[in-house]
Amino acid sequence: METGEDRSCCIGIDLCDDYAMVSYQKPDMEEPETVGTVAGSENYRIPAVLAKKKELGVWYYGDEAKRMAKGGEVACVDGLLRRAIAGEVIGIGGENYDAVELLALFLRRVMELPQKLDPTASPDRLVLTVAKLTQENMEVFWKVAAKLGFLAEQFTVIDHKESFYYFAYSQQEQLWVHDIFLFEYDDDELFFYDMRRDQRTRPQVISIRESPRYALNADKDTDFTGLVRRNFESRIISSVYLVGDGFDGGWMKNSLNFICRGRRAFLGKNLFSKGACYAASAARLRATDESNASPAADDDWPFIYMGENEMKFNLSLKVQKRGQMEFYSLITAGKNWFESQGECEVILSGTTGIDLWKQLPNSREAKIETLELTGLPRRPDRTTRIRITARPLSDERAEIEIKDLGFGDFFRATERTWKYTMTL
Repeated sequence: METGEDRSCCIGIDLCDDYAMVSYQKPDMEEPETVGTVAGSENYRIPAVLAKKKELGVWYYGDEAKRMAKGGEVACVDGLLRRAIAGEVIGIGGENYDAVELLALFLRRVMELPQKLDPTASPDRLVLTVAKLTQENMEVFWKVAAKLGFLAEQFTVIDHKESFYYFAYSQQEQLWVHDIFLFEYDDDELFFYDMRRDQRTRPQVISIRESPRYALNADKDTDFTGLVRRNFESRIISSVYLVGDGFDGGWMKNSLNFICRGRRAFLGKNLFSKGACYAASAARLRATDESNASPAADDDWPFIYMGENEMKFNLSLKVQKRGQMEFYSLITAGKNWFESQGECEVILSGTTGIDLWKQLPNSREAKIETLELTGLPRRPDRTTRIRITARPLSDERAEIEIKDLGFGDFFRATERTWKYTMTL
């Protein structure tokens, strides 16, 4: 009989307003597998469309919904992500539906696809990946996660760049020992991600530069070759990934020949959903290590990605716990600032100030900022309990809130609150 752990799987979904792609990975799988609605097909894009059969109240999704809509059998809803972000209420067959509810319904159906291929796959962690993260779409995704039954620690949202990072560094070392490029070509628009690794730091800091958008001229092969040549000049590139419908049609002859000179090149369309799946597996591994009180060795994943959504500094307190001095982390560099928040309660001893230790991930030096709690009532030592909350405002700013909780029935809480904004 299989255990619950054997049945668990990670789900990665690449989502945009037009389609979704889903990959899954169980602990016994070496790499994620991508699943479509048609068995055996490599067309993994699932149209982000829902349809409701008028007389039965049955919901359909994806290609089946589009096909039925053409025959007039169903009322069809598209643009699910856009409409959920806009907070729309959609009328179908005389009933009103919250667009967030419909987006959750669509994703629930998409998440069922791995179980059709592998009935033993039971999702316990979900990572969504989208082209860009905003406060607006993050608020929608948190609501969707709750409707899907995922706890905060089981659910994450990352952008395409971070998904590319997880995908690339989950491959064999020979594919990432030097710099890595990803070119995306869709809707006659081409751009690239240029990923570099700083080997002087520990952990090694990964950075990604996103290029402007380009429109290739009529001779796409020559134009693309020139673009690649200019950006590869004086660089050592280990691997190149090509994603998107624009690379279909067999037009890459000279460009592909140039790209493959001393480099590995890969063409596909499901890289981002697989990258999200790798991110989910990495999150599960970290959670397992933390629950076992045995952090993974740095060599297991010696990287940290610093994109525009990741916190740029570590923020911690130096506290005494069970007679030992240790650091308590409030904010961790490299974590998505939309989802990062740290909180703890401490008892003051010998001071009315709080020392916050701020440190860059690539530095061994820390800067200490002391926050004086002016107006705090005078009490005997170790009879003042406070709550400290750190909430990121951006990737380089965090709001620190400190609240006086008193000390039980001996010293009543004043509910006095101090706030401070910390910047990089």
